[in-house]
Order: sequence, then structure tokens, then C-alpha cells
Amino acid sequence: MGRTVRVKSFELAARDINQVDVKLLHALSTGVGWPHRPKDWDFLRRAGHGIVAVDGIGRVFGSAMWFPQGREFATIGLVITSPRTQAQGTGRWLMEQVFERCGDRNLALNSTDAAYHLYLSLGFTKEATAFQWQGEVVATNPALPVLDGELRPSSAEDLEEIAALDERAIGINRHRLLALLAENASICTLRRRGEIVGYSMNREFGRGRVIGPIVASNDRDAIHLTAVHLKALTGQFARVDTREQTGLFADFLQQSRLGMNDTVATMSKGKRFLNREDDEPWVYGLAGHALS
Repeated sequence: MGRTVRVKSFELAARDINQVDVKLLHALSTGVGWPHRPKDWDFLRRAGHGIVAVDGIGRVFGSAMWFPQGREFATIGLVITSPRTQAQGTGRWLMEQVFERCGDRNLALNSTDAAYHLYLSLGFTKEATAFQWQGEVVATNPALPVLDGELRPSSAEDLEEIAALDERAIGINRHRLLALLAENASICTLRRRGEIVGYSMNREFGRGRVIGPIVASNDRDAIHLTAVHLKALTGQFARVDTREQTGLFADFLQQSRLGMNDTVATMSKGKRFLNREDDEPWVYGLAGHALS
């Protein structure tokens, strides 16, 4: 696939995302109503790789990023085309650039409604729906189930054990990503008999705070790992992205008076991405749409 594409009367070229002023990336995401701040873009550029579509005078008309997790897998995100170039083939061209750079990796992404049919045409298959719960955190949380274990703030020494638990939950090694997230996150762990059986992170993003990833072996554990952060965020804007549509955890989010703001489709190309097993750790809360 060529490194340039003609859109209407001008030609766009692929440029490394790190060569572009973050203000231009922020303007691109703002133009389509996404909440990413300049510092969010800076973090994502540290966490992964990306390209932008620029014209001859350096204006940015699109972006796409990929986040390799080892040699066999990557997530894709921040696939944005400016309103001027939507429906002009720019999104497909950006994705083909990503495919070229990702090689034969298995891929996963979270698709908006607008991009869903494009991803289907590129060979992605829908696996699940992710629900975006967000709003101002109220002072009174719903009643919590009985806690089985001990909730503790995380220390630097916990990261190896957290990463091992996370790998059991998602099937890929995200140690590097978790270390980056941990730099500016509040982290809580759940221990039983001295072993970490769940964890959750709470960090700045967009309009406020994102609670995620949340990894636990059952709904009750996931509720406690989420509630501990909500209690600390009373009066602030918080967001939780989850693939739980029913059950105690989904009920808890609704009873917490967070609003269900939007949905995206979790899709994969190659090996199936989501493989849930009974009584095994599971990702109850996403790190972010681009990071999954």
C-alpha cells in the first residue's frame, strides 16, 4: 500500500506521529468530539506507535496508533479522520498502513458505530460490546457485598505479581503498559491468603479520571476494587469502561449513578481476543479504548 493517498484535490502522506506537534493531535481529536487532552496524547505516544496523515503544508487530517504487546499481538486505536476527509477512503488507507507495520500480529480494537462497517470490511470480527459509564461521583455508594480478602494500596514491589495476574486475565503480557500506567495511577490490590487476586487502577484521563484496568475473578471482587476508587473521587468526574452487560458488577455501576454514555464494539482480526474461563481472572474494566 502506498505511503501517500490522494483525497479530493490534495495528497496526504504518512508521517510518524512523534514528528507532529501534540497541539495538532489534540485539535484532531477535539474535532470529532473525543476527550483526549494533549497529555493523554503524549502518554499514548509513549505507550505505542502511530502515524498521521498530513498534507503538503503539514496539516493533520487523520491518525492511527497501534500498541504491540509482544511479537504476536497488538491493539489498535486513535483511528481518526478529520470531518473534511471522512468517507474519502482515508480511514481505510490509515488502517492499511497499520496492517503493514504490524505484520502478522493478531489484532484487536474497540470500534465506534461510525467505523464498524469499515472494520468488518477489513476482516475484523465482533466479539463483544463495551459500555462506557461516566459522570460525577456521588457521595453515597450502593451497598457492597461482603469483602473476601484485604484491599491494600499497591506498592512498586507488587507490579510483577499484578502483571502476572493481568496476563492470566487477558492472555497477553502487558507488563510494559502496566508499568507506564502505574507511573501516574492510584492502584489498589485485593489479597487473599497473601496472594494478589485482583487489582484496579485510577488515573487522569480526558474530562476527569478513568478507573481501569480492573481485573478480578468474580463480580464481588470487581465491585470492591471499583468502589474503593469511587469513594476517593466523590464530586469528581469518573469513567469506567466494561464489557459486563448484566450481573452484579453492571448493576453496581448503574446504582452508583454513573450514566451509560456510549458503547463500542470489541473486534479482533486473527486469533480470538476474549477468552473467558470460569473462576479465572477477567478484565472487568478496560485500561482505555485504545489499550483494551
